[in-house]
Amino acid sequence: MKLKHANLAVTAALLSMVCVQGGASIAKQLFPALGPIGTSTLRIGLSAILLLLINRPPIFSFNKKQWLYCAIYGLGIAAMNLIFYMAIQRIPLGLGVTIEFIGPLFLAFAFSRKWLDVIWALLACLGILLIVPWQNNSIDIIGLVLAFVAGTFWAVYIVVGGKVSKIMDGRHAVSTGMLIATFFIVPFAIWDGAIMDVTPSLFLKGLGVAIFSSALPFSLDMFALGRLPAKTFSILTSLQPAFGALSGLIFLGEFLTGMQWASVACVVLASIGTTVFNKEESVKAEVN
Repeated sequence: MKLKHANLAVTAALLSMVCVQGGASIAKQLFPALGPIGTSTLRIGLSAILLLLINRPPIFSFNKKQWLYCAIYGLGIAAMNLIFYMAIQRIPLGLGVTIEFIGPLFLAFAFSRKWLDVIWALLACLGILLIVPWQNNSIDIIGLVLAFVAGTFWAVYIVVGGKVSKIMDGRHAVSTGMLIATFFIVPFAIWDGAIMDVTPSLFLKGLGVAIFSSALPFSLDMFALGRLPAKTFSILTSLQPAFGALSGLIFLGEFLTGMQWASVACVVLASIGTTVFNKEESVKAEVN
């Protein structure tokens, strides 16, 4: 991997996180009117329309393998987003993002081959343990479980995204994946019924969520996944809790304790460590 490509991929991953957490803050403001299912449907559906119009994927020319990977990728997107929104309806955004990160953290352990990789993963794990308010009986256990399940689908999203980006154009994969995710989530929206309460004002907010939480970050993720190892991308995304906590504080007034901020620092350090280490590996590879 060339160093320039690695730097661009890391930048894309960071921009993706800024977008998705900012979009999540907007989305949470829609929950009182639309609920997590209606908000998630609006986000995914509008994202799919935008991406299809912009990228125009040649869906009729895909082979069976491409369709299979796109289908799994799309299901992962739908489940990850729907369950995560259900989680942050019950718990603070920063806490939800950090618990959800267990999925990428598991990948970091699974793909680790060197002791230094394990150290960064353990540091991120310590951060997750610190952010959970163990002494707070008022914390919503269902919200924590939902965030954990969302993290499982986040891991699926990372693995399948890396594979699909190698067998087809990343833009076409994202567009098709979002289309499949829309078909998957619409029945839930019809059953829930809240989507029928969309007003012009809510629609515009939903469009903002679609752009910043799905269309833009998923495209950036696909660019990064095609140029970074799954292990590197997984630990790099440990910055998500920091962005989530800051976004929740700035836009939603959600405060974390000192111990929880310390946990955010742990996962940030883990992210910086793995990024710097992989840059050094890239430089050595270029020299050799």
